[in-house]
Amino acid sequence: DSIGQLAGGVAHDFNNFLTAILGFSEILLDDAAPGSETRLDLEAIQKAAQHGASLSRQLLAFSRRQMLDLKVLDLAEVVRDFERMIGRVLGEHIRWSAHGDADLWHVKADRGQLEQVLMNLVVNARDAMPDGGTLTIETRNATIERGAPEQVQATPGAYVVFAVRDTGSGMDAETQAHIFEPFFTTKAPGRGTGLGLATVYGIVKQSGGFIAVESGTGTGTTFRVFLPAVAEAGLDESAAGPRHAAAVESASILLIEDDAALRRLLARSLEREGHRVRQAADSEAALALLADDPTLDLLVTDAVLPGQSGPMLARDIEPNRPDLRVLFISGYSDDAILRLGLLNEQEAFLQKPFGPRTFVQKVREVLAR
Repeated sequence: DSIGQLAGGVAHDFNNFLTAILGFSEILLDDAAPGSETRLDLEAIQKAAQHGASLSRQLLAFSRRQMLDLKVLDLAEVVRDFERMIGRVLGEHIRWSAHGDADLWHVKADRGQLEQVLMNLVVNARDAMPDGGTLTIETRNATIERGAPEQVQATPGAYVVFAVRDTGSGMDAETQAHIFEPFFTTKAPGRGTGLGLATVYGIVKQSGGFIAVESGTGTGTTFRVFLPAVAEAGLDESAAGPRHAAAVESASILLIEDDAALRRLLARSLEREGHRVRQAADSEAALALLADDPTLDLLVTDAVLPGQSGPMLARDIEPNRPDLRVLFISGYSDDAILRLGLLNEQEAFLQKPFGPRTFVQKVREVLAR
C-alpha cells in the first residue's frame, strides 16, 4: 500500500517530465541527420526516458493504479502471437512448446498488459534454466467451485487459465513467500529490479484474476494465472489498425496545461499538423478564451489543474458548447482520476508519458468521431 501511494503521488510530475523529454527529443530526431553524433545522442536520451517510463508503469502496475485498455480477448490468440518472440527470448539451449484447449473462453483484459505478464514469466523461467531445460505454456478453461482447497481465496466461477511451467532450479518455501514483493529478487546485482513478479501480481489482480504458484528446490516452477471468463463475444480490434485512418483537416484547438514546457511541446506538435492552437495554463484563462472564440473544435486539457479540474470545466461548458470535442490528458493514474470522480470510461483520455506522434494520433481520432 505504501509503495502504491508513493507511485501514485510521484506519477504526475514524473510523467510530465518524461513526456517533455520524450517529446522534444522526438521532434529533434525528425531533423537530425541519419548516423550523425547528434542523432545518436538524441536516441540515447529517448532510450533513457523510455526506461524511466517503463519503471513508472511497473510501479503503477504493482500498485494497481495504471490505465487499462480493457477489451474482450481470445487468450489463445494472444499466446499464439507471443510465440513469435519466445525463441528470441529463451535462446537455443531451452526447448519450449505451447498448447491448450481448442474452445477457449474469452477474457476481458488489457492485451499489452497480458503480453507483459507472459514476458515476465518467460524471462524468469529462462533465468531459472541457465544450463537448459524445457518451458511449456498451456491455456485451458477452469471452473472454481466454492471451497476448493487450492484456490480458497478465489471467487467461485469460470476462469481461463494460462500456465507457464519450467524445469529449472525451483524455489523453496521461504523464497515463494516473498516473490510478489516489490524489489525482492534472487538474481545477482544488476540482473533485475525485483519488479517483474510484482508487476505480474498487480496486472493480474487489477484484471480480476489471481495467481497460483507451484515450486520446489530442483523440481522447477509453474505459474498459473487465472482470469475471469466473460460471455461477450466481441474481440480485440487493435490489430485492425487505427479506427480513423483518414486525415483530419485543420482544426481550432484550445490546449490547457499548467506545465509551461509541456504546454509548449503539445502546442508545437499540433501546429506542425496544421491545427490552430490557443493556450491556457488554468481553467480561468481557458474560460476567457472559450468566451472569446466560438469556433473551437476541440478542448485538450490536463485532468488535474490549478483551481477547477479539466473534467469539471468541460462539464460546465457542455450545455453551451455540446459540439465541442474533449480530450483529457494526465500524468496521474486512473485510480487517482477515478477516485476523484473526474472521469468516466466513455471520455477520451491519454495518459502521460507519450510522444508527439501518439498525441497527434489521439487528437486525430477524437476529431474524427
